[in-house]
Order: sequence, then structure tokens, then C-alpha cells
Amino acid sequence: MKVAFIGLGVMGYPMAGHLQKAGHDVCVYNRSTEKAKKWQSEYGGTFAQTPALAAKECEIVFCCVGNDEDVRQVVLAEQGILAGMPKGGILVDHTTASANIAREIAEIATSQEQHFIDAPVSGGQAGAENGVLTVMAGGDAETFAKAQPIMAAYARFSQLMGAVGSGQLAKMVNQICIAGVVQGLAEAFNFAEKAGLDSQALVETISKGAAGSWQMENRYKTMFAGEYDFGFAVDWMRKDLAIAFDEAKKNDVPLPMTKMVDGFYQEIQESGGNRWDTSSLISRFKK
Repeated sequence: MKVAFIGLGVMGYPMAGHLQKAGHDVCVYNRSTEKAKKWQSEYGGTFAQTPALAAKECEIVFCCVGNDEDVRQVVLAEQGILAGMPKGGILVDHTTASANIAREIAEIATSQEQHFIDAPVSGGQAGAENGVLTVMAGGDAETFAKAQPIMAAYARFSQLMGAVGSGQLAKMVNQICIAGVVQGLAEAFNFAEKAGLDSQALVETISKGAAGSWQMENRYKTMFAGEYDFGFAVDWMRKDLAIAFDEAKKNDVPLPMTKMVDGFYQEIQESGGNRWDTSSLISRFKK
């Protein structure tokens, strides 16, 4: 299938690569042309100078950029995706953004006889590189059914959560959960260290019971070692949590624990840990 991928960041670069390796004819666009050229030299495919040119004649266009404003620029600008994507084409936005921007774009796409799915992902950089992301989607069932087999190139699981915007809402829930889990691990591992417990034996034991989690099994070694230079960055987490706080305010939903953890992440930013991964919460106990 002829597809396009807009945005070659730490997530989009390998995701687009998986599409090309799966046999699709992929055209990419990135604000830095050098990055697009590097991708082409590594995977093949083609690159375009604008999102509109990349989207031309494509049945499906994928997008993964930074935030709401980035989405508006690459989708709605004069040379944006919707200007180039044909009628009947599907835009799948993997950006973690607000439900509002998803609904805004869907309305415009529908008016132009185009289709839209908001489809944020979970799994981080490692998940993108290994092609095992989880996709939370919002849109109509027919459109999702067409896009799902193509997304399988980089996603081990994808689920339609409801109407447009539902994917973004599900991602907010995902981030709220992660914030609480990682803070719990930070406190627990600091407690274990101060108590003199063997970290390997500890995690081998409690990970098999009710305390077990993906975060525990994949981050415990580096958390005990004080290594945080990989994975999902604190800056990105705070961006995502800000989106969740805005939505919670509209719905009058309290998020006391999440706000507390967000404050801890702010402390890490202020100490220079902006690009540390989210497990760096434990660094607050290692000063």
C-alpha cells in the first residue's frame, strides 16, 4: 500500500521503518530534510519536501509529532497533510495530543471527504524500535478496520476505544497510571535499598505477585543503579500530564496523586533531568 509517515522523531523514525520493511511504499516527511534523507538511506522509500506532497495519492497517512500546535501545522497548513491527501484517504495521528485537536481535525477531514483516527501509542522508544507498540484509537469502526492491519507493522495490539478523541482520552488514563506506578516503585526501591535488601532477589520475588508490573520488570535494574538516560523523557511526561489536567478540569475530576507526582517531575526538570526517563523519580531520594 502507498502510505506516508509525517514526523521522524524517536518514535516515528522506527515506526516508518517498520512500514517500509513490511512491504509498503512509504514516503516520509520531516522538518529536518537531513533526517528524512538518513531514513531513506537506511530503509529505502522516498521523502517529500512538504506534508502535502508526502500525502499525495496515499491511502493512509500516519503522523507522529510533538503537541497540538505541531499537529495543526503539519495537518492543516496550506501545504499540510489534508491539502495533499486524496478523498477517501485516512489520516492516523499517533501524536499524544488533546482530544480537542482530534475532534477539530476530524471535523475538517470529514468536510473534505477524508477520514481521521486519533491513535496515540504506548510502549516508548523501545516499543517503537521493536515494533511492539500498543495503539489506543478513536474514530469509526470501518476506518479503524482499514488502518489496523497496516498499523500491525509496528503495533502488537491496537484497540478502538470509541469515537474520535477516545484514543487521546485513553492515553491520558495510561499516563496517569504510569505516574502513580513509577512513584510507588521509587519509594519502594528506596525503602528496600535503605533496608539492605538484595534488589535482584527482591524483584524476582515480588514481581511474581500482586506488586508486579511492566515498569518494575523493565526499570528496576536502572532505578537501583541510578541510570536514567533512556526511555520516555520527563519533558514528554509532563507535556502529557498537562493535557490530562486540562481534560480533568473540564470534567471536574480530581487528580491529587497525579498532581503530586507531576510536581516531583518538575523538581527533576529544575535539577537538569529534563531528558531523563520517567523512572528518574527515584533520583529525588538519592541526593
